[in-house]
Amino acid sequence: MTEAGGSALRVLAAGSSAGRERLELLDRRGRGGVAAGIRQAAAEIVDDVRAGGDAALLDAVRRFDGFEAPSVDALRLDSSPQPDSPAVDPRVAEAIERAREAIEAYHRALLRGPGVERIDRGGVRIEERRIAVRRVGLYVPGGRFPYPSTVLMTAVPARLAGVEEIVVATPPQAYRDSPVLRHVLDLVGVDEVWGMGGAHAVAALAYGTESIRPVDLIAGPGNAWVAAAKQHVAPDVGVDRDAGPSEVVIVGSAGAPAECVAADLLAQAEHDPLAVAVLVTDSPDLAESVRREVDSRLADLPTAETAAASLERYGAAFVAADLDEAVALAERIAPEHLQLIGEAAEERAGEFRNAGAVFVGASSPVVFGDYVAGPSHVLPTGGSARFASGLGTDDFLRRSHTVRFSAEAAAAWAGAAEILAAMEGLAAHAAAAKLRRGSEDTGCAGVPAGIRALDRENRP
Repeated sequence: MTEAGGSALRVLAAGSSAGRERLELLDRRGRGGVAAGIRQAAAEIVDDVRAGGDAALLDAVRRFDGFEAPSVDALRLDSSPQPDSPAVDPRVAEAIERAREAIEAYHRALLRGPGVERIDRGGVRIEERRIAVRRVGLYVPGGRFPYPSTVLMTAVPARLAGVEEIVVATPPQAYRDSPVLRHVLDLVGVDEVWGMGGAHAVAALAYGTESIRPVDLIAGPGNAWVAAAKQHVAPDVGVDRDAGPSEVVIVGSAGAPAECVAADLLAQAEHDPLAVAVLVTDSPDLAESVRREVDSRLADLPTAETAAASLERYGAAFVAADLDEAVALAERIAPEHLQLIGEAAEERAGEFRNAGAVFVGASSPVVFGDYVAGPSHVLPTGGSARFASGLGTDDFLRRSHTVRFSAEAAAAWAGAAEILAAMEGLAAHAAAAKLRRGSEDTGCAGVPAGIRALDRENRP
């Protein structure tokens, strides 16, 4: 099988040289990370804002956001409804509310919020505290389009986790142009909104300026500049996973509706020229039908230029020898989104491990996950679904434990600790453990009862 000439979607035999080459390209999509030039430039922007504070931030906003602000205070935006703002279409407002309710219901059902759990064993008490991060910065993209849904997908779980202060950074143009974005920011009740985007926004969130207080954690998707900036500040502030361009792999078996498969491929391809939209099937007929359907739908798609660029770079319809090979190929790609369409494919749902989220059946498109299913649409990309998870309430909680040994428990455990410390060559560790054995005249917890009694007798 060879590439279909002139078609936006290549149909490739998985085992052919062209198929292997395309798979190897997909393998590499996340390994190189952000281009070296972008990493260096983003790091310079971050360092400039870190060192230069308000003045450097204002300069970056002017250069990169195209906004001439007289002061950083002018970058702070009001999330409450504006009197001169266009009204949000009631149908849109209702859809947003339904989405918010679904997102909150999902995360609330799985929530293990702030609290304490205790374990007691023979004089040893361990307490593990779950503590909400105090101040969180959420990045909301707005370069190509505003993304009100990202506010819902990040702020709702953060608030449920108990975060006290939620700060949003978004490009000022996105805020000005989107009454829906402003509506959602007001709906979820964020504490601060700053009109700034890109690497300089990440820098201001991470390190603060004279006018902006730094945050403890930065979360939310962004472009390559945002990803590079988050990597650069990671030693100093918490960051979530790198959420790169959107991805879908559809495993389709015979009988899958070609129009649904094609529509779902294009729904991801239109996100970004670097998005991944791939079909893997054991049915040559399905691959050809999907190819024709993609070409037909592209002709009238307003975002056809972006979608076609995505399909040109990473897209393909791989024809596998059988469904076992199709499953193995999908596992190898480890996509952000995995769809299973067709009875035989859907029956294999339990076999997949390497996917950020799995959507089973033609009635369960990824677009539902983008908006209304409930789980966050901030998911691992670039093959990181092999080891990473989607954003959830746990990402806004940290764990800390408290340890308390009674004197008797200290004496019982000190010997084992002393032996292990000595085995590792840590003499001071061993000495500290030995003092708790209860055989030394010390002021530590493990002093013998006779010493404690003598001490009481000698008190005034």
